[in-house]
Amino acid sequence: MSDVPPVEPRDAATVLLLREAAHAFEIFMVKRHAKSGFMAGAYVFPGGTLDLADHGWERVSGRNGAEAAALLGEADPAKSLALHVAAIRETFEEAGVLLADGAQQVDLSATRERLNGGADFGALAHEHALTLRADLLTPWSRWVTPAFERRRYDARFFLARAPGEQRAEHDKIEVTEGAWLSPDAALERFEDGSIQLPPPTLRTIEQLRAHKSIDEAFAAAAAAERPLPVQPHFVQLDVPTLALPGDPEHPLRERRIGGSSRFQLIEGRFRSTDP
Repeated sequence: MSDVPPVEPRDAATVLLLREAAHAFEIFMVKRHAKSGFMAGAYVFPGGTLDLADHGWERVSGRNGAEAAALLGEADPAKSLALHVAAIRETFEEAGVLLADGAQQVDLSATRERLNGGADFGALAHEHALTLRADLLTPWSRWVTPAFERRRYDARFFLARAPGEQRAEHDKIEVTEGAWLSPDAALERFEDGSIQLPPPTLRTIEQLRAHKSIDEAFAAAAAAERPLPVQPHFVQLDVPTLALPGDPEHPLRERRIGGSSRFQLIEGRFRSTDP
C-alpha cells in the first residue's frame, strides 16, 4: 500500500443542524444507506461532495466569496462560497431543510423531490425566488479522509440552526433513517451498539457535548481560528489506530483539534483514546 499514491480527496461540506430541546439541544443525524460506497450504515450529519453546479451562484446573501474564504481559511473565494452552496444543497437533499430566504413560501417536500429526481438546484432557486443564506452557516471543523482509503473527502463541517418552521426528514434515498439526537443520546446509542459513528462524527459529538446550549456552541465556533484540516494517520499498534495531529504517532506535531489524540479499534468500533 505504501507504494500506491493516495487518492486526491474530493471537496465536501457537512452541516450540523441544531435545534433547541429540553436537554439543551439536539442534532439531526441521518443513517447512510447500507449499500453506500462510503461509511455504509453509519450515522452522520447531512452532507456531500462539492459539485460544479455549486459554483457561480448569484442567489446567495449574507456572505461573499472573500468573507467565506476568510472564515474557512481558503485561498479561493469562488470555491469557498461554492462550499457554502454545497452545504445548503446537501442539507436540503438529505434532511429536507432549506436555509434560504423565501423557503417559507415553497412546498419544500415537492421541491426536494424534484431536486432529488435530477432537477437543477439553481433553476429551482430561480423559479421560487429563493436566496441561499450563506451567513446561516458557521465553520466548525475540517476533516480529511486518511490516505489509505480509496474514497477520500476534504469535508468542511458547519453549524446551522434548524429553522423552526421547517421539518427535518431523511430523503429515503441516500440515507435510510433520520433522528434528532442530543449529544448524550447519540453517544449512549454508540456505546450500546445501536448506531455506528465514524471517527469524525464521534469527535464532533464529543465536542458538542461540552456545550450547554446552541448559543454556547456557536460562540465557541466564532471564537476559534479558521478550521485546520485534520487528517487521521493510520498506524498498527496493539490495535488498529487512527492518530490525529499532535499525537506521537502522527507526522504533524501540531494539535489541530481538541479532545483525545487518537481513535483505536476496540470491540469493533473506533473509540477516542489517548497514548
